[in-house]
Formats: sequence, C-alpha cells, structure tokens
Amino acid sequence: MSSDVPEIFDDIYLGLQAGGAARKRRRGEPLSDEEREVLGRWQSLSLWRKLVAVGAFALGTFGLGFTVGGLVFGRWRAARR
Repeated sequence: MSSDVPEIFDDIYLGLQAGGAARKRRRGEPLSDEEREVLGRWQSLSLWRKLVAVGAFALGTFGLGFTVGGLVFGRWRAARR
C-alpha cells in the first residue's frame, strides 16, 4: 500500500496538468509538446486510476474547505457570544 501513495499524488498532479491543457485546447490555443504529452498520459490511464485521482483531489479540497470554514466560522461564532 505504501508504494501506491506516491502514484496517487502523481496522478492528481497529472490530472491537474491535463485539465489545464484540455482547457487550452477547448479555447483553441496551441498546445506545447509537454501539454500534448500530459494529455496523452492522462488519457492512457485506466479509468479506476482516474477516478481515484479525481476523488482524492475532491476529498482533499472538500476537507480543506471544512477545516478552514470551521476555523473561520468557529471564531466568528465564539466572538458573537
């Protein structure tokens, strides 16, 4: 299991890069060789690895939002009492 952890982070980063490249492609902007390579690598990933990467990113972002929100609104609520 410990050998899979770095791959998850690599897949998340690859997904972020591929998302940026896909956005550029939709806008009609030219892609660099690196961006074309990233898109190809993302498309060649298996479906389950894509799902795990997107799910981990979403879960991390969701958790971070709750943490920051709890800190901000927790202090605000305590200050209003």
